[in-house]
Amino acid sequence: MRGIDAEKYDRAYSDRDLVARIAGYFKPHRKKLVVIVVAITIMAALGALVPIVIANSLNAEASEAPFPTTLALLVLIAGVGTWALAGIRRYLTAQVVADVVNAMRDDAFSATMRQDLSFFDEFSTGRIVSRITSDTQEFGEVLAISTDVINQLATAIILIFVLFSIDLKLSLAVLVMTPLVVAVALLFRRMARDVTRQSSRALAEVNKAIQEAVSGIRVAKNFRQEQAIYDEFMQVNDQAYSINVRRALVLANIFPTLNALAGVGTASLVYFGGRSAIAGAISISSWYIFVATVDSFWFPVTNLSAFWSQFQAGLAATERVFALIDTETSVRQTASEPAGRLRGDIEFDHVSFRYSSQEQVLDDFSLHIQPGESVALVGHTGAGKSSIIKLIARYYEFQEGTIRVDGHDIRGFDLTTYRRQLGIVGQVPFLFAGTVADNIRYACPEASDERIEATARQIGRGEWLETLPEGIASEVGERGARLSMGQRQLVALTRVLLQNPSIFILDEATASVDPFTESQIQEALDLIMAQRSAIIIAHRLSTVRSADRIIVLRAGRIIEEGSHKSLMAQGGHYAELYDTYFRHQSPSYVVKNER
Repeated sequence: MRGIDAEKYDRAYSDRDLVARIAGYFKPHRKKLVVIVVAITIMAALGALVPIVIANSLNAEASEAPFPTTLALLVLIAGVGTWALAGIRRYLTAQVVADVVNAMRDDAFSATMRQDLSFFDEFSTGRIVSRITSDTQEFGEVLAISTDVINQLATAIILIFVLFSIDLKLSLAVLVMTPLVVAVALLFRRMARDVTRQSSRALAEVNKAIQEAVSGIRVAKNFRQEQAIYDEFMQVNDQAYSINVRRALVLANIFPTLNALAGVGTASLVYFGGRSAIAGAISISSWYIFVATVDSFWFPVTNLSAFWSQFQAGLAATERVFALIDTETSVRQTASEPAGRLRGDIEFDHVSFRYSSQEQVLDDFSLHIQPGESVALVGHTGAGKSSIIKLIARYYEFQEGTIRVDGHDIRGFDLTTYRRQLGIVGQVPFLFAGTVADNIRYACPEASDERIEATARQIGRGEWLETLPEGIASEVGERGARLSMGQRQLVALTRVLLQNPSIFILDEATASVDPFTESQIQEALDLIMAQRSAIIIAHRLSTVRSADRIIVLRAGRIIEEGSHKSLMAQGGHYAELYDTYFRHQSPSYVVKNER
């Protein structure tokens, strides 16, 4: 059972709450549902027509009994009518179920996209994907068979009237036994819900293992750990197999158990009904038709009872989906004021931030960045550099203090319009599968290829494009795998240049690039920073020197700030960082060591 515990955001819903919420997804399809219900009702009537006609024929006098040809014609009409109505019902049901599953999947995906980054830091993407895809599909499969059960419910209701028309006492005996069948079915309810929930979690664990294996395949091959990945997957897959076998065993035993109980009930009626027929209380033909009708009655009743336990599988799946949809984000806006063109005046006012109660990152942190100013953040790992830019972007919620942009609390901005004013490039630029042009256009979907190429050629007269096999039409591959790290950075920077944001945020990549690409990247940075406020986690000496101000951080506090020259003159912590991280990048150092 390792790895299939509930997630922190999971919650328990009552059957009533789940059914009521599911019903809300069916409201837009009222007309189709009416047609489906009418078709089911007529099908149930036609299904009950045959035993009724046969019963009346056997009980009628010979002169009043219908001809065999008439009986055959009625049975044929009932069969053809049932077939036609079943086609209509199945077609409309397939449409409604597909629409409901699609709407539920849309809601789950939309809720996932609204989550802040801390949610994805804590919870596996593979498990999240499983809820959006596998669990919604599981619910759809249960919905698909629900109309069959509704059809059988209508048939059972009609047949109970038929039974009462044949014999009152025996019919009451049938009704007395029916609750026993239902009670046994309810005993399976909890087991069905539990094993299905475990099965969904096990499948999520399988999806997680696959996602991690595929994403990390390059690392695995570098360290020759393919077998270890395979063994880990087999362990998870075997666990899912065991749980699914247990689930199948529970679900497969529901109907046989209920059918056995129904058989006991029918046998009892055969015995007592036969004694009544011998005593003359009921005719032999009526007794026979009653037994035949009871058999037809038990089939939908047992199906209904079994379905309620199987329906728990669908409810368990929707419970997981609704838990994802209902998860609240930790980043909450106090208002939704549209953010127009910003000047880029950024102020941290006594801000405290921690990822958890044991992990204090910023403590009473204050910083003011003037409009158009470029600021380089430097410091050892864990100093709080990345946290500062994540808070500006509202990826995480800070606990104390205020962050203002142009004098406005950023918690009052509409996040969509606010983030449009931010140009953000991560340390490892992420590219989507597609062309270079597609990835540059990501910030401005309406941009033409001509505009994209013109923007790209602002950087080094477009010489970097000549290194690509088909220019901006070159395919980048999954996650940009076909491009070098330097080329990915240039594509990401061109994307920001096309976006033309008010504030530029950059977490510089630490990977070394060739001198040509280095100069192209620096030219792109100069173009971007010349027109807007910029906050950069600097790893290149050229970026540090070109910044208007350098902020030196240690343990979430500012310990030094100033220009490169003034900080070097102080001989403090920045000078130590320079000797450790930046000095080897200086031309004088390179020339000295070449000698």
